[in-house]
This record gives sequence, C-alpha cells and structure tokens, in this order.
Amino acid sequence: MRSIWNGAISFGLVSIPIKLVNATESHSISFRQIHSEDGGRIRYRKVCELEDREVTQAEIGKGYEDADGTIIPITDEDLSHLPLPTAKTIEIVAFVPADRIDPLQMDAAYYLAAGGAPAAKPYTLLREALKRSQKVAIAKYALRGRERLGMLRVVGDAIALHGLLWPDEVRAPEGLAPDTKVTVNDKELDLADALMDTLGEIDLDDLHDEYREALEEVVAAKAAGEAPPESPEPARGGKVLDLMAALEKSVRDAKESRGEGAAGQAQETGEEAGEAEAHGEVRRLPARKSARAAPKQAGGKKSTASAAKKTTGKKTTAKKSTATAKSAQGAKKSASARSTASSKSTASAKSTAKKTPAKKTASRKRTA
Repeated sequence: MRSIWNGAISFGLVSIPIKLVNATESHSISFRQIHSEDGGRIRYRKVCELEDREVTQAEIGKGYEDADGTIIPITDEDLSHLPLPTAKTIEIVAFVPADRIDPLQMDAAYYLAAGGAPAAKPYTLLREALKRSQKVAIAKYALRGRERLGMLRVVGDAIALHGLLWPDEVRAPEGLAPDTKVTVNDKELDLADALMDTLGEIDLDDLHDEYREALEEVVAAKAAGEAPPESPEPARGGKVLDLMAALEKSVRDAKESRGEGAAGQAQETGEEAGEAEAHGEVRRLPARKSARAAPKQAGGKKSTASAAKKTTGKKTTAKKSTATAKSAQGAKKSASARSTASSKSTASAKSTAKKTPAKKTASRKRTA
C-alpha cells in the first residue's frame, strides 16, 4: 500500500519513524456528468473571473476570503513559518481508556507502518504497551495543512491511527429530542426487548452493499445493450396507529424469518383465543361430519383388516387344533391296536404253553 505521509511518532524521548497508509477504501460507483443529447462529457474549467480566461495549475495559489469578501493571499512560505511542532510528528499527549472516546469524534482511519528496520523495536514496544494497558493513545498530528487530533490503537499486529474531530467540532444534540411528554410502559419495553432478542446479533463481515451490487447489474445490462433488471416494489410503510400492535407484529415477523414462528404462533394463537373467550368473543361452531368421516373411515378399514387377520388366525388355529386332535386320536388308536395285539399275543402264548404239557402227557400215556 502506498504511503500518503511520512514522519515519526513521538513517545516521550522515543521517536518511531513511520509511514501513514489509508486503512479504508471506497467501493462506491461514481458517475460522470454528460450532455444528455449526445453523451459528451461535461467538464469544469478553471477561469480567472477578472481576466475571463482559463488558467493553468501553476498559476493557482491560496487565499482567505474575509467577511467583507476581500481575498487575502496566503503563500506556502507563509505557512512554513507556522509554529507547528507536529508538522512531521505524531505527538502522543496522553493514554486513556477506549470508552472515553465519543464515537461522534471518529473521523478517517489510517495504518501506521514502521519506517525501516530501526523502527521495528520501538514500534513493537509501543504496540505491546498499548495491548497490556488496554488503553488508547491520544495524539496530535498535522496533515494536509492543518493540525489534527488522533487516537492510536492496536489492530492485529499493527498500530492504527483514527482521526478525531476536535471537541468543539461536535455539535450538541439540542432541540432534537421530542418535546412532547411521552410515557412508555413496561409492556411496551418488554416487547421492544423481545424484538431485540429475536433479531439477535450479526457478524458484521456478512453485511455487504446491496445497492452497489444492484447498480453494477444495471451498468452491466446497459453495457450489453439489454434492459436493466427490474427490482421488486419496496414495501410502503403505513402510519403506526398502535405501537403495541406494531411491536407484536414485528416480533412475530422476526421469529418467522428465523424459522421460529410455528410454535410461537400456535402459543400466541392459544393465548389470544383464551383472552377472547374470557371477554365472551369466542363462538364454538358445531363439529363437521365430513371432518370426522375421514378418521372413522380410516379407522374402519384398519378394524376390518384387523378382523380379517384375526379371523384368518382363528381358522388357522382351528385347523391346527383339528390336525392335533386327529394326530392324538391316531396315536390313541395305534396305542390301542398295539395293546390289543400285545394282549392277543400273550393269550396265544399262554394257550400254547397249556397245550404243550397236555400233548406231552398224552404221549407218555401212550408209551406206557
């Protein structure tokens, strides 16, 4: 970055060579004045009103206009003799807490760069001293022909210089507050607090210039010979007749934009219904049959399906029971048959055993 001023920081007996660099830049789109009929540039020429002729930059000097209109010429030599010790020095005069600085005094911002290797040590010393003290330095410096007031603070690993307006350059806000006596009640304050909490915080890095982006689109479209994009019509703000209603609606809108409106709206609707009922404003309507038909129909289908499943289950159980009974009967029959066969076999064996001794006895008799 190109420096715009070279000098030194005077810190007691310590001198720190520095370079002044712009800390901010403008991204706004600027326009040229043109002749509407042919597009020609409109230029301003510096003309001497006494001689009625255009003059060059080398012929232009400075002059102070007195109250009666008299011009008093001031030369660069006159300015060089001014008793201005801060012409090339940022002179630190005090160290104060940062909250002592009124934001209304803030002006342009600059970065201070160390001017070479010899400045590294004192530069770092001042930076670390500011960090540890948690204070800012108040300084005086001269820039563009006038002495200015400034504030030095630490930004990252660098030291920044904020130009400050002199205290007598800040106007007092007299006569700007409403002169009508207004009373704000606690409920209104609570709603305002709720709106502040709902909107919450935001990362400033996420903010951007939407107007400049839209303007760039218009310029690009015109350059391409196309029609500029149409923007949606902005919402028109109406008269605020009821502050409470406006606050409540603002809270609801903020919640809905953050995806918190469903539950909150249901709760608020219930509360509103309760309040209306208390004042005798709620009329309960008879229930619609069509609204109940769908749930019943759906329930009937489920019951039929369930009954069908139960019937099928019963049939299956009955079949299983029948099969089990048949198996049991078959088993009993088999057991009975086996028992009968066993009994017959035993009886036959006994009968055979009785017949055999008889035969033997008869044989013996015959032999004798």
